[in-house]
Amino acid sequence: MGATSHHAGAAGRAPTADHPSSVRNVVLVGHSGSGKTTLAEALALTAGAVKRAGRVEDGSTVSDHDEIEHRRQRSVQLSLVPVEWGGIKINILDTPGYADFVGELRAGLRAADAALFVVSAADGAEGLSGATRMVWDECEAVGMPRAIVVTHLEAARADYDRMAAVCGETFGAEDPDAVIPLHLPLYGPATGGHAPVTGLLGLLSRRVHAYSSGERTERDPDPEEFALITGARSRLIEAIIAQSEDEGLMDRYLGGEEIDLKTLVDDLERAVARGTFHPVLMAAPAADGARQGLGTVELLELITGGFPTPLERAPVTVTSPDGAARPEVVCDPDGPLLAEVVKTSSDPYVGRISLVRVFSGTLTPEATVHVCGHGLADGDGAHAHGHGHGHEEQELHQADERIGALSSPFGKQQRTLARCIAGDLACVAKLTRAETGDTLSAKEAPLLMEPWSMPDPLLPLAIEAHSKADEDKLSQSLSRLVAEDPTMRLEQNPHTHQLVLWCLGEAHQDVALERLRTRYGVQVDPVAHKVSLRETFGSVANGRGRHVKQSGGHGQFAICEIEVAPLPPGSGIEFVDKVVGGAVPRQFIPSVEKGVRAQAARGLAAGHPLVDVRVTLLDGKAHSVDSSDAAFQTAGALALREAAAEGGVQLLEPFAELVVLVPDEYVGPVMNDLAGRRGRVVGTEQAGAGRTRVRAEIPEIEIGRYAVELRSVSHGTGRFTRAYVRHEPMPPQIAEKVREQAGKGSQFT
Repeated sequence: MGATSHHAGAAGRAPTADHPSSVRNVVLVGHSGSGKTTLAEALALTAGAVKRAGRVEDGSTVSDHDEIEHRRQRSVQLSLVPVEWGGIKINILDTPGYADFVGELRAGLRAADAALFVVSAADGAEGLSGATRMVWDECEAVGMPRAIVVTHLEAARADYDRMAAVCGETFGAEDPDAVIPLHLPLYGPATGGHAPVTGLLGLLSRRVHAYSSGERTERDPDPEEFALITGARSRLIEAIIAQSEDEGLMDRYLGGEEIDLKTLVDDLERAVARGTFHPVLMAAPAADGARQGLGTVELLELITGGFPTPLERAPVTVTSPDGAARPEVVCDPDGPLLAEVVKTSSDPYVGRISLVRVFSGTLTPEATVHVCGHGLADGDGAHAHGHGHGHEEQELHQADERIGALSSPFGKQQRTLARCIAGDLACVAKLTRAETGDTLSAKEAPLLMEPWSMPDPLLPLAIEAHSKADEDKLSQSLSRLVAEDPTMRLEQNPHTHQLVLWCLGEAHQDVALERLRTRYGVQVDPVAHKVSLRETFGSVANGRGRHVKQSGGHGQFAICEIEVAPLPPGSGIEFVDKVVGGAVPRQFIPSVEKGVRAQAARGLAAGHPLVDVRVTLLDGKAHSVDSSDAAFQTAGALALREAAAEGGVQLLEPFAELVVLVPDEYVGPVMNDLAGRRGRVVGTEQAGAGRTRVRAEIPEIEIGRYAVELRSVSHGTGRFTRAYVRHEPMPPQIAEKVREQAGKGSQFT
């Protein structure tokens, strides 16, 4: 890119911006272990935001400041690393790469205007996971500018040339000229069979950028280096001009005219900002004692020169809180206030902290704002209803709140800000009513933004408080935990009476339990997640309930005879009185019904509620003195139990409609896997280029861990939704096992 003009923000001072044109919001995207956090640290060092780069291994980086991240040596939450370069404030949004924390990635994409895809030179084609490719496609669909950074150049297995080619084949499959390196690696002397990368050969500048001294220095290439540059330069120039759609410049270039460097850089920046050209760069952390890591200066120059300002973001569509249309809002510090809560976290000393992106207007401390929202949509933009699965549609909540202190986060520090202008990001303290995805606006002119989509948490974790002390704190602690993480859902299942935490995966579950324990001091015990079973009659059966006792004084006397017949699914329990001649006095017929319904709720064969039967009271006997309401309730229950012994009770299990979205190459494995789970595929359909939607009906008992297992079958590329459809008879061999386990504490209830 251009010359090395370097004005870094001083360590310890929060970078600020006076105008949106001086802000760049960039999200780092890549699979776990690709080097995103190390890259953010290297950029912070080169920009002067830190005096010494931290390491992921010892928990000393700016991004990974959470205790859980220290222990796991893995990012589990979105982190903001603000730096300054050339008078431009850069908000670097470091996201977790592990699939369980994709909610944090989605928040980062929402807050950013451009994305850096981070890939490891040591991984080869395997490093470009299916999930990473899916995020690339999502960015492409909305025109978000992207560049690619190849990391881990220092690894023994690193092969930059191969990785750059893989990036071109993968991300440039539709247009090979859209993904091309800006530099070639300059290799130093080989040691132990590995030649380290010590600098870059600039294809546009035709200059050598060496980093062996610990800072970038420039020199002219030697003849061998010049030949390498010349061989790759023509394709890059043609691609840049084509992607920037500068037809006049293309004619001049093809006519043999030498194009000056400034014109080429301007076209490069235009093509990158338009989201049509995606340069490949390389970067490595600084060696001990060095001030700049390899490639970091070039990367900062691309971000400040080639990535768009917030002014170039499309206007934001808004409504009033009641849904009425409002004019689109553009990025203007003097415009109406419009901001969005991107992330919610809690600090043991400060309380709730909201990370906010301001889209219009200027946010100031102590101002009163209108907060409104109704939660985030699930991954398909619609909620999955029924039987305790999927989000429940949240009602709009709104309130006026006073803004607390504004700050700029930097690791564990919160550095005070006087204001936050349109296009910038800041943390707001003590917004007690605001949730992730909520809109902040002026109280006299309230607005509402459309929320972004989040994946629906579909891995259940049933929990119980470890002790009475834990139980007293559990409810409030879980509420706080779920308020911080919109990809986590809490359910009190009315059928199984279990407390269930729905998560995205096992690592997500582990982090939730660890946060409960370390942050809130609450210990919980995971227990088997129960599936809600039912019972019904498979055929007509009769039963006689006889409750006769005499023990001095008033006795107990009640006899009733019933017939039980199956009804269609969804009918519930019907009670019919066909007693003639007053065999059962009128005042005791409701007592029989009450006893029958109470026994039905308790279950018969394995303790599961009885459904979809008609119980007909046919006959009975009463005693003028000893009959009572309680006696006929008992007789009704006994009659139902005798009918069950005669007629045979069927167990019903819940079925879900499963909709699985996968790349075409995984349709076969997914359908085979569903068949092995007693699933019935009811249809398939194309869902865009190279993707198929598979619909199946499947017993819920078979998909308790499907969120984890689909990830394995589809190599991380599959997504699914589930919704309860009906209960169906359980196969006899499985039903027998359930009866054996009844009362032993099983996954059925």
